[in-house]
Amino acid sequence: MIFIALLNIIDKLENIVERFRLVQEQLSDPTIVSDMDKYSALNKEYKELSIITEKYTEFTDAKDVISSSKELLETEDDPEMIEMAKEEISEAEAQVVDLEQELKMLLIPKDPEDEKDVIFEIRSGTGGDEAAIFAGDLYKMYSKYFESQGWKVETLQVNEGSVGGYSKLVLEVNGTNVFGMLKFESGAHRVQRVPKTESQGRLHTSAATVVVMPKLEMKDVNINKADLKVDTFRSSGAGGQHVNKTESGVRFTHIPTGIVAESTDGRSQIKNREIAIQRLYQKIYDAQREAHENKVASARKSLVGSGDRSDKIRTYNYPQNRVTDHRINLTLYSLDKIVQGAIDDIIDALRVAENASKLEAGESA
Repeated sequence: MIFIALLNIIDKLENIVERFRLVQEQLSDPTIVSDMDKYSALNKEYKELSIITEKYTEFTDAKDVISSSKELLETEDDPEMIEMAKEEISEAEAQVVDLEQELKMLLIPKDPEDEKDVIFEIRSGTGGDEAAIFAGDLYKMYSKYFESQGWKVETLQVNEGSVGGYSKLVLEVNGTNVFGMLKFESGAHRVQRVPKTESQGRLHTSAATVVVMPKLEMKDVNINKADLKVDTFRSSGAGGQHVNKTESGVRFTHIPTGIVAESTDGRSQIKNREIAIQRLYQKIYDAQREAHENKVASARKSLVGSGDRSDKIRTYNYPQNRVTDHRINLTLYSLDKIVQGAIDDIIDALRVAENASKLEAGESA
């Protein structure tokens, strides 16, 4: 079974290498270079395929070393050469094992939503004023992380706390692979510390919630032409005799949703088709956005739970300088650095855990 699985992986890798070479050729094609949309899409694919191709080349090179060294052992009498060949085999075999695991990880299908920008929300939970102050601390932490990634941030909504921090903060974060990096941050974050508002020096536990949802874009609207009904009609109203004598008006009906858009604005049917289809896209987009926002509202509840102290994904313990992510049992004693935006180790560990889970599911299927 393991041998069959390995053969399947090699077949996939050979196909990827072949595709990589084809894309490489296409990128030098003048007709492709002149089409920015095609060129950008191919260039992105080229970069992704090149990572896998380079790793596969390392893998095949290591396999070749093993093969040639074993052949040498069969014919060589010199003890030093024999010892050298054995060392090369040992090193190359270890390299093959590591590279095989890396290649398996690289072949895991990516979540298409990972590339999306996000709507990022922080809300104070249980804990009163201290929860709002903690929400403000989370905002500072994430802001510094966003900056380190080179992402652009726009503030959409701000509700400040009565003594500092925020009761609610909504951001739009744009950049490369934003949702893929941030999707694990959704949930209740718990803090354990002596609050500034505490006069007796007692340790308090408070919470804030984080929600990360992929942003819906116009390009996400997918309309099948087979689902469209097109009608033409004579325009009426202002515009002179021309609009009344010709069937320049165009109406599109999206059959699955019943959404209708039409145009009589242009003097020609061609122009009105362009205007009407854009209006249809916008209407379907608006409907999808509304459905998406409803989904966000329900998903928000499942992502963050009640916002109670006991309903947590991560704990920030200030007295012990400790951060614990309870989903993967990860504990780091570097809270002072983490609150300054150094959350890469946590995010990387969560992504590795997700990939390992996907890999295990794929191998057991």
